[in-house]
Amino acid sequence: MSAETSPASPAAARPGLRGRAVRPVVGVLADGTPCYAPVGEVVIVGALVTCHLCGRSLRSVTAHLKAHGWTKEAYCEAFGLERGQSLEGPETRKRRAAAFTARLVFDQSVRQGSAAGRDRARAGDLARDAAAAARGRPIPEQRRRKALQALAAVSPGVTARANAERARQRVAGVAAAAARSAGYPDIGALVLARAADGASLAAVGREVGLPKDWLSRHLADVDPAAAATLRPMRHRRWDVAWRPALDRLGYSDVPGYLRERHVAQHWTASAIAAEVGLSHHAVASALRRHGLDRTAHATKRHASRERAADVAARAGFGSIADYMAQRRAAGWTWRAIAAESGQPPS
Repeated sequence: MSAETSPASPAAARPGLRGRAVRPVVGVLADGTPCYAPVGEVVIVGALVTCHLCGRSLRSVTAHLKAHGWTKEAYCEAFGLERGQSLEGPETRKRRAAAFTARLVFDQSVRQGSAAGRDRARAGDLARDAAAAARGRPIPEQRRRKALQALAAVSPGVTARANAERARQRVAGVAAAAARSAGYPDIGALVLARAADGASLAAVGREVGLPKDWLSRHLADVDPAAAATLRPMRHRRWDVAWRPALDRLGYSDVPGYLRERHVAQHWTASAIAAEVGLSHHAVASALRRHGLDRTAHATKRHASRERAADVAARAGFGSIADYMAQRRAAGWTWRAIAAESGQPPS
């Protein structure tokens, strides 16, 4: 706030003030005006309020501002106070309230003005006018402190839940707007209709101007039923590329083929990809899509397990662990165990 309406110093405000401050200076505004009370705070001691400009304790700073040549609006803006902040002591406010109550009873013009104000408040006109007046104006320091105090009293869990709810509402609003722009009642109807035509989620998102992968990330939260309906549809679309190879090999579906090759026969993803003519990544994606755990180096590990079982069986043991434990307990060296089993020492 540029204090153009204020004098350069309290002493120059008016000769009647004699330049004598009751309180020490606690700060300085950007234009050099000294402050005798903290910015964003109204200092009340008993029935008196401290003037930021000269440090005097007064029953009404509002009436006193004429001595400095300031208006209340300029004063509140300069010292970070809300425009509705009272600059009077509690006793002065009580007397004013009592006087106004009497006028409200006996003065018809006051009654009419009060009734008009209540009508505007009920219609929302006062709130709209206040919002319009505050638009573009910086937040006063006093209000910022109040907000921080209120937030400090809220637990982190409540804050996190409130933030999550606001984020959910925002996502729902974006989805609803996208659906309306395409002429559909909701995002689920849009996605299912376009998926039935063979469109991917990315293509649907591009059509309605949504960011890349937005539908993939948020559809399950915005419309769980549509996401559940879409999942098998997407699987069928992704499995179309497998159909020629499955027909040639005599399999009816992708899960059955993958279960036979990878789980039962221990083929690797690379071996499966070579047989069906697809990429290694396509095979890995299909395993995940159909809920099959992928085992790296499946063939070698399976062969290793079979070789270990054969060694244990030839020596008369139920498992390779039992065989190794008995031989080591008997004092056999690794070289001797390798010679007996016919396997390399490693």
